[in-house]
Amino acid sequence: MAPRTATAALVTCAALLAATGCSSSFGGDKETQQDTGAEQHLKVLIATSGDAETKAVKEAAAAYEKRSGNKVTVEAAKDMNQQLAQSFAGHRPPDVFYVNSDQFANYAKGGSLYPYGDKIEDADDFAEPLRTSFTYDGKLVCLPKDTSTLALAINTDLWKKAGLTEKDYPTSWDGLRKVAAKLTGDGVTGLVTSDEYQRLGVFMKQAGGWITDAKQTKMTADSAKNAEGLGFVRSLLRSGSMKYAKQVDTSWGGEALGKGKAAMTIEGNWLTGGMKLDYPKVKYKVVPLPAGPAGKATLAFSNCWGVAAESSHRSAAVDLVKYLSSGEQQLKFADGFGVMPSRTSALADYAKQAPDAKAWVDANSYAQGPVTVAGFDKVLSQFNTQLQSLRTTDPKKILADLQRNGEQTLARGD
Repeated sequence: MAPRTATAALVTCAALLAATGCSSSFGGDKETQQDTGAEQHLKVLIATSGDAETKAVKEAAAAYEKRSGNKVTVEAAKDMNQQLAQSFAGHRPPDVFYVNSDQFANYAKGGSLYPYGDKIEDADDFAEPLRTSFTYDGKLVCLPKDTSTLALAINTDLWKKAGLTEKDYPTSWDGLRKVAAKLTGDGVTGLVTSDEYQRLGVFMKQAGGWITDAKQTKMTADSAKNAEGLGFVRSLLRSGSMKYAKQVDTSWGGEALGKGKAAMTIEGNWLTGGMKLDYPKVKYKVVPLPAGPAGKATLAFSNCWGVAAESSHRSAAVDLVKYLSSGEQQLKFADGFGVMPSRTSALADYAKQAPDAKAWVDANSYAQGPVTVAGFDKVLSQFNTQLQSLRTTDPKKILADLQRNGEQTLARGD
């Protein structure tokens, strides 16, 4: 067991790293000696969306083992941020790991990531907005492993039961309000989704607002447009035609859709893998999110393949990332658990192979990326906490708090 003082220090740095990106060197900046052997053992840590994703990544790792001669161990994290922070502080990080866009700047600023973007000859094949999300101090630090957008998923049996047809697919907020009301009743809620900005933020964007300006240097949360977007959500919540997933005893929109507790949900293309695995008999249709006062809008998400700065297998780790990021492998991941390729060339092939995912694919052209500012994850966490009570809270109050908290973080330069 670690001495009490070392354990306390580990916990302290883990907390700091998750919050502000404290240095992973933790007492020294010595260059890690690199393993140059022919056969190396790489450790990979992933934050999996479920069994389908875990299975796909392990299969890809096994295929790489046969090709390279290296050994790869894949572990699914129980708490990704905590496990990464502890491994960085303890100088025993995994060689390759998922880095979520909302934590990327923290880890990059803390020196925990090995910037290998300049070693990728065809980096331009990755969509520019995704590369931007994983660029720090002008350097592409890590490759986006995939991309996901949000769309409206509809349980077609419940849709037909309510007397609705394809002509009724909502294309506006008014249309969404009407069908959500018509679909609600007999234990079914018209629209069910998560109580977080990663879903509800689409309505802010559709109203013409967003959290920051395009350069992420100025807060724009406290605006009439954002208030209009959240106000629309609150009106649906108050009417009973919209509920949060936990209000119908489910953990996410896909579960609510699969169990017939939701007629519609707002989810990303990872829904494909979840429905295929857990609710294979449930029929559903994915259509674009309805446009708001400012037009069509959705949100985009991604992780990157991070390589630890303190890994003693950096060259082999980058080689593994190149394999996992190839167009062929990205298409296999897409088929295995529903994510879309981050390579533009592979995305074009995916669009042909998965016509049912057209709404998600097309949404890439107008999707809003996440806020990627060091320390901003704390701001967004507080925002999510307040959104849980949106039904009974003035959106202007929630947005004013978001504005203030965000300005403080930007001013500190976390």
